[in-house]
Amino acid sequence: MPLEEAQKAAARRAARAVDALRRGWPIGVEAEGQRLNLLPVETGDLSAALPTSGTLSLLISASRADTLKLLNQFAAADPNLPIRIVLDAPVSAAEITAIVDPVLDMQYPMKGPFRSETLGHPEAAKAAMELARQGGLLPAFLIVDDAEDIVHAEDADAYADAGALTISAHAKLPVAANAEAHIYGFRSEADATDHIALVIGQRDNSTPVVRLHSECLTGDVLGSLKCDCGPQLHAALDQMSNASWGVLLYLRQEGRGIGLINKLRAYALQDQGFDTVDANQRLGFAIDARDFSIAARMLDLLNVPRVKLLTNNPEKVAGLEASGVSVEDRLPVQITANPHNEFYLDTKRDRTGHKL
Repeated sequence: MPLEEAQKAAARRAARAVDALRRGWPIGVEAEGQRLNLLPVETGDLSAALPTSGTLSLLISASRADTLKLLNQFAAADPNLPIRIVLDAPVSAAEITAIVDPVLDMQYPMKGPFRSETLGHPEAAKAAMELARQGGLLPAFLIVDDAEDIVHAEDADAYADAGALTISAHAKLPVAANAEAHIYGFRSEADATDHIALVIGQRDNSTPVVRLHSECLTGDVLGSLKCDCGPQLHAALDQMSNASWGVLLYLRQEGRGIGLINKLRAYALQDQGFDTVDANQRLGFAIDARDFSIAARMLDLLNVPRVKLLTNNPEKVAGLEASGVSVEDRLPVQITANPHNEFYLDTKRDRTGHKL
């Protein structure tokens, strides 16, 4: 099978697996000739799958295991390796949910007893965690005996392959910031997520002002005061309108790549006193799970090899440059803090390196 066709097949298997997880169906993840069959805790029918006697096993993230004071025996070699924990049956679906969801820790502080066991399928386990993130689900699974949907561990990377993106639609779109604007829609064969580029002004030979803006429903649409996303979006459009031309890349990577529902869970953890960094990690995700190679691919399709980047985040600069886009200048985005997002902005500055 030609390489391109093999990549497409891998992406389709991953897409089917993500869809199955969102529907609550078990999936089998294969690696090194072995299969790990998993039922997603968040969406699966746990009541029908839980045994009434003997033991049962859960797969949870390393950070969740750390919160539960369970040791990752291989932490020195791979601190992100998921953990298999074993419980004595019977255990209810509500008890399982309380074990895997950190938002419930204050409501159900007493958990266990359970123990960790050697993970026999490390690559399959890590791929399952990535598939859960791509589906916007809690990274937690009940290990089951069988599954019909089969995916290879390496397929998880193909699902988010930026190289599969193409321009699917284009139209004029006058916007409040500038009536001279065109919108481009991007789509890939595997990932059902659509990304958008808005080209502001009249394109010429100058380097455009570019903003990589990750989708934020709460901030962009509802006007949330917990973050600075909405004000940053509109400030960026204004700065582009004041330049010769600009490009807004609207990336469908809600919650720094963990999805809308998980972002709302992170909000609930923030209400309990955790900052945005700790909230993401307690949920079992990276501090920032976004893939900026998607933005680089979009710029390539728009024939934009050089940019003046509107950002306070050095990771965006590094991500674009690592993907072959030349960042000629970094332009800061200055937003006035409010009482609701002041701590959030301080956290971005102090813990993730954001700067003006």
